[in-house]
Amino acid sequence: MSTKNEIVIVDYGMGNLFSIRKVIERIGFSCYISNSYDDIKKAHKIILPGVGHFGKAMNNLKQANLVDELNEAVLVKKTPVLGICLGMQLMASHSEEGNVAGLNWFDAEVIRFKVEKKEIYKVPHMGWNTISHENPDSNILNKIELED
Repeated sequence: MSTKNEIVIVDYGMGNLFSIRKVIERIGFSCYISNSYDDIKKAHKIILPGVGHFGKAMNNLKQANLVDELNEAVLVKKTPVLGICLGMQLMASHSEEGNVAGLNWFDAEVIRFKVEKKEIYKVPHMGWNTISHENPDSNILNKIELED
């Protein structure tokens, strides 16, 4: 890897990889998509994307022999990691979706939303939303301008 801004986007067969790569490059960072444990081992930052079924995703990570290398990178070497959508869910200890164990990076369970008024509230909800943040010093949101 050539710079400390180089980011590995983990390809385990279930993500919007090219969209993420475009955004990362557009904001000025170098990144590449890989399913190689050697690349993960050398990564300065890791993005774990994902779209789809939790159980299938964990199976794909295991089949690609990426679980141990991701654990080493994130838990031991403390490589910064960003989970997007399913990628974030995989960091939990367990999911109802597939009734399988996750990466167990934090003690949490992914559970299905319990929605009574399904005609009003669509689950899953996808699309653009607005957010507000209560901590203006947030490292994640500190360069995002707030709308009045």
